[in-house]
Amino acid sequence: MCCETKKSDPLYKVLSKYTIESEIVPHIPKGKRGFKSKVPVYEIINCILYKLKTGIQWHLLPVIQLFSKKTLHYKTVFGYYRKWSQCGIWKSCWISILQNNKSELDLSSGDVDGSHTTALRGGEAVGYQGRKKRKTTNSLYLSDRNGLSLAMSEPVCGSHNDLFNIEIHFKQLTSTLQQAGISLDGVISKF
Repeated sequence: MCCETKKSDPLYKVLSKYTIESEIVPHIPKGKRGFKSKVPVYEIINCILYKLKTGIQWHLLPVIQLFSKKTLHYKTVFGYYRKWSQCGIWKSCWISILQNNKSELDLSSGDVDGSHTTALRGGEAVGYQGRKKRKTTNSLYLSDRNGLSLAMSEPVCGSHNDLFNIEIHFKQLTSTLQQAGISLDGVISKF
């Protein structure tokens, strides 16, 4: 009995229902044809966010705990995630969230850092990284003074250092903030 988890356990909620419905659901396009989902969209989004936050594999998603009435298969949840990723919905959601909460950001300074992530199964932008002895992908991140990530560059082949094509990646980082109406005046010296 102690190992059972109720379906409404708050442990599995990443964001509140209100936040998901007000900040993310408006960016999800309505399907023009095909089947209508039998579960609420906010539950699908919460399931995707849970996977992204915890980093677990798709097939290990606790779908029974994440859905209230009808349960979707993890492959169906992945299908939604993939479709919405290809449409650019996550980026438009992020830009909207930044725009709505820019007064909460501490832009007295900004930090840029890179990340080499191993890509064991390959992908679109991977390359052999000699010092890691694996294929990796590289991305740059821009964060505010409190360490809150604000923007990320497109992943690139990890066969080089973090400063490879920095001008291109820096423009990607700043364009995300410009789309959100966030000024970087005084945050970052002239490049």
